Amino acid sequence: MAAGAAGRVAGKVALVTGAARGQGRADALRLAEEGADIIAVDLAAPMDVPYPSSTPDDLAETVALVEKLGRRIVSAQLDIRDLAALRTAVDDGVSRLGRLDVVVANAGICVPAMWDRVTPELFEYHQSTNVTGTWNTVMAAAPHLVDAGGGSVIIISSAAGITVQPFLVPYTTSKFAVRGMAKAFAVELGEHNIRVNSVHPCAVQTPMGGGDVLGIIGEALEAHPKLGGMFTNILPFDQAEPRDIADTVLFLASDESRFITAHELSPDAGVTEY
Repeated sequence: MAAGAAGRVAGKVALVTGAARGQGRADALRLAEEGADIIAVDLAAPMDVPYPSSTPDDLAETVALVEKLGRRIVSAQLDIRDLAALRTAVDDGVSRLGRLDVVVANAGICVPAMWDRVTPELFEYHQSTNVTGTWNTVMAAAPHLVDAGGGSVIIISSAAGITVQPFLVPYTTSKFAVRGMAKAFAVELGEHNIRVNSVHPCAVQTPMGGGDVLGIIGEALEAHPKLGGMFTNILPFDQAEPRDIADTVLFLASDESRFITAHELSPDAGVTEY
């Protein structure tokens, strides 16, 4: 959408974490298409995960794509586990773009493993990134939403945060945690007209599902074949496209959802209904 054109989030500024590629990039672009300016945050550096890590070039491409839509964007390369760095980046983005209205806490990791192969380090890595990093994101951003007179916080959880999925003990633990976190923040931030909701996608076609991930899950399913049905969607799709999830994010960012808070929205093709 060209600068100045009306849109469903026209005039708003949105913070998106994990914005260099995949779901985060899709969220940033969908919001920009509908008139939002973007604060894009990503680690954009090697991670200890079995799929390709994002890079500075990925983040630069997100910036270029948002600018091509005629929207303003401020980017920062940082680890969401670092609250001080996150606060500095958000404060800088708000200073340059004028305000903050929407927070999309999207950044996270997922490393599948059978329960008896999970190390203390792997478990802690999920909690520090997916849980503490999400808390950091809200803590850095919420004061700006209060200053703006309200806003929307969208915490990206997972279908694994609604129902159990196998071979994902650390990830499932973290995604149930941020589901509860969204409700807890919603209760206290509601008096400031700030809505907080969580989004629970099924598997999405992003780099997080690439690399050695399918091989790890395949090996686990060979050892435990009866658990395979827990990954089956009701609709005839194995995976969603990032834009499918971004449409839900856009709805929660827009005033169309102004009466929705402390809820879970599940663009999950029905996988959580088993």
